Amino acid sequence: MATKPRRATSRVKRGGRKYSPKAGQKVERAMREMKQGKLRSGRSGKKVTSRQQAIAIGLSEAREAGAKMPPAPKRRRKSSNR
Repeated sequence: MATKPRRATSRVKRGGRKYSPKAGQKVERAMREMKQGKLRSGRSGKKVTSRQQAIAIGLSEAREAGAKMPPAPKRRRKSSNR
């Protein structure tokens, strides 16, 4: 019985996300700044201490720079009726 040759599947087909090298560089820079205590958040200017927040800042900067990456997740509106 002959086996079928395996096809190389892209990361996108398997459900993973594909980020460009430029996006990775922006995240690396943000993480380095956070570890040095130099990374600050946008509006308030407070020092960023959260790893997740540093990654989010790096990805946001990469989007602004036009790097190839998946779109940002859609935000849900808060309902004021409750």
